[in-house]
Amino acid sequence: MEELPTPVQGQGGEEQHTTVKVVVIEDDQFLRDMVVEKLTKEGFATQGAVDGEQGIELVQRVKPQIILLDIILPGMDGFEVLGHLQANAETKTIPIIVISNLGSDEDIQKARALGANDYLIKAHFTPAEIVAKVREVMQRNYL
Repeated sequence: MEELPTPVQGQGGEEQHTTVKVVVIEDDQFLRDMVVEKLTKEGFATQGAVDGEQGIELVQRVKPQIILLDIILPGMDGFEVLGHLQANAETKTIPIIVISNLGSDEDIQKARALGANDYLIKAHFTPAEIVAKVREVMQRNYL
């Protein structure tokens, strides 16, 4: 699949392309490393965070084009992270894909009400399918 570039204006007014930045907020090191590695191999500039507080700080510093967010996190959970990101003018428009083991309709509706663009249940998706979902959400939101 081709990389989804983010167009930016160069100094001479010409359009340049930069790599799409992704932040993965996931406390499971194995899964986080696997998703970061897969996205990086697919051409995304990907960084991971281990908890909600670190994730919010990373999002504010990196200003990604998309966020992958777990719900069950130590300290601040993913629902709180969603609320915080939606309350901040600089981060509220960043698309967020929730990737969680929580799969009840109530959890999915709560995440969507708090601003999640999509919701994936971890057990139902491979890393390749997660990459495909990232591309889909990017196209829906930026192209």
